[in-house]
Amino acid sequence: MLQYKMPVLAVRDMEVSKQFYHDLFDQEVVLDLGRNVTLSGGFSLQADFDELVDIPKCTILHQSNNMELYFETDDFDAFVEKLHDFLDIELVHPLKMHEWQQRVVRLYDPDWHIIEVGEPMDNVVQRLLGEGYDVEETARITQMPKAFVE
Repeated sequence: MLQYKMPVLAVRDMEVSKQFYHDLFDQEVVLDLGRNVTLSGGFSLQADFDELVDIPKCTILHQSNNMELYFETDDFDAFVEKLHDFLDIELVHPLKMHEWQQRVVRLYDPDWHIIEVGEPMDNVVQRLLGEGYDVEETARITQMPKAFVE
């Protein structure tokens, strides 16, 4: 049986990438095989990716902007504050709110992979209900099923 396991990100400097994901995203190393490291979030970092898959190094694209890792945090405001401590991080875009009222920020990791951090939709729903919107209106605004909002 075929089983999906995890995404693998090509990285140039394993130590820099491990430190980045640990310090900003609280990722712990689950398995360290030197050139391949699995993190607690269910993804791996791979150094020398070109050698592993036998392709020319020049074909490893940086900042291809064609996929992202997606994280959620219950304390979005605390994450945004923590992000301010990392002055060398380039944002894809600053904090923004989608039309469905979810707050997100996107940034680049050291190898120019996009990372999105957003607040969970159940938090968004709770926020809107707390602001006085009823279930129907909250479902319409968040584009979530009424059963999810209830």
